[in-house]
Amino acid sequence: MVLLDYYLVVSDHGITFLLFKTTDAKHAQMPRPSSFSVIFNETIGCPRKTSNFTNQNNVTTSASYIPRSIVENQTETTVSVVHGERNRREHMSSPPPLIRDNVELISKLPTKKLDPCSGQYIYVYDLPIRFNDDLLKGCHSLSNWIDMCLYLSNLGLGPKVIDKSNGKVLSKESWYVTNQFSLEVIFHNTMKHYKCLTNDSSLASAIYVPYYGGLDLGQYLWGGFNISTRDDSPKEIMKWLAQQPQWKRMWGRDHFMVLGRIGWDFRRRSDKEHDWGTKLMFLPEAKNMSFLLIESGGSYDNDFPIPYPTYFHPSKDMEIFQWQEKMRTMKRPYLFSFAGAPRPQSSSSIRSELIKHCQSSRSCKLLRCQHGSQNNCNDPKHVMKVFQRSVFCLQPPGDSFTRRSTFDSILAGCIPVFFHPQSAYKQYLWHFPKNDSSYSVYIPESDVKGKKVMINETLSTVSEREVLAMREEVTRLIPRIIYSDPSSRLETIEDAFDIAVKRVLGRIETIKREITNVKDSRVGFLNMNNTISYPEGDKGAK
Repeated sequence: MVLLDYYLVVSDHGITFLLFKTTDAKHAQMPRPSSFSVIFNETIGCPRKTSNFTNQNNVTTSASYIPRSIVENQTETTVSVVHGERNRREHMSSPPPLIRDNVELISKLPTKKLDPCSGQYIYVYDLPIRFNDDLLKGCHSLSNWIDMCLYLSNLGLGPKVIDKSNGKVLSKESWYVTNQFSLEVIFHNTMKHYKCLTNDSSLASAIYVPYYGGLDLGQYLWGGFNISTRDDSPKEIMKWLAQQPQWKRMWGRDHFMVLGRIGWDFRRRSDKEHDWGTKLMFLPEAKNMSFLLIESGGSYDNDFPIPYPTYFHPSKDMEIFQWQEKMRTMKRPYLFSFAGAPRPQSSSSIRSELIKHCQSSRSCKLLRCQHGSQNNCNDPKHVMKVFQRSVFCLQPPGDSFTRRSTFDSILAGCIPVFFHPQSAYKQYLWHFPKNDSSYSVYIPESDVKGKKVMINETLSTVSEREVLAMREEVTRLIPRIIYSDPSSRLETIEDAFDIAVKRVLGRIETIKREITNVKDSRVGFLNMNNTISYPEGDKGAK
């Protein structure tokens, strides 16, 4: 008979049980207080009391308690919480002799953090309204081509799609006509429901700056606006940030901003009036921040591409599971498809060649994009229908290296075909697999330009086994490239927002660790005067 003779609670680091295999000892019984529910551990054979408590952050946490007494022959023996064998013996009442051969280590429970948000707290600036809210109020003037007010409705998701096909193309819920440049608004509204927000910036591991820089810039990119007008808001936001006490803590190294346009738009290299974009990301303060945007502007170490918004914004995990299963079982009569328009003004573009390849093949479906009301490329039903019926989807560069269409095709379970490494492989490192060939096909642009390849023949050589494996990987990627409904949070699935937040927190933690570990005069921060400042207490600072 196994007798429990030693029973200890060791601080908050776990519980160690020691059992003595004796046959003539008296049986030990454990008290069962009625104020707790009892859970029996089948391995140990002892009840474990559980209770819930609320910590200072109003987070309910489950904790385990073990009774600190053992009843032997109706006599209660108290066991204190102590460390070390010597103290254990001094606090036990007449313990039996310690025989090493008769002792078994049953289990050691892991540490449970009292604060589940430790290392995940984010502080959000309450910016002057000119940097976000006023832009939404003036939404009619944000674009020369379309009225953005329609697309910024529903927390940035745009108008809801009504699918009259009874779910044959889209699922019945959670589809919106989402603009590809609305990421800033979607991200900000999602952050408002982030589980680890704090109003105490001293607790924050990262600080989020909700400036709608892409929407702000969009109203000045066309129409002949001078660089002073384009640079006004970027300079003002950086001036405001540099005056905040939170900024001076790390001179912006723990700050991050989300931008809904490509990096090229925010890195103007000169002050010539005809040069494109703003100098936002070239301003001195910006060099310390992290930027999350839809396309990287080059080989910079502080901008990190995250997915374009798609049309699907589910509010429940089950919606995603059901959509994934639907994409797995779709019949795909077309070998490949292309949705896009030619770029006749660009001598480097291969789009016209790809359109010819598609038109010459019965295995290709072409969705030709054009300006005006007849442009079906902005209609989620048309786009998703084409991609759902295709095995491969061609994704050449457009006005820039990346395309929103890449994420639409993945959402439809269609294997993307890339022609330039900057279209995906060197961009979305946080969200895409490291093994490029596991989810996509690569055909060099030079082979298309030099007429060395026939798209139809190249894709036909991919074996059925390889196609099935890639399609499964693409389907698995779907949760990682969508942004769920900002007003709700998923329970078991990480979406594009969750992954981005996790990775930016990790980046900032790495920066802090390097500052702590490297006691070197070179470790400093670029401050508001464009000179190097050093963390407080750094003995190596000059």
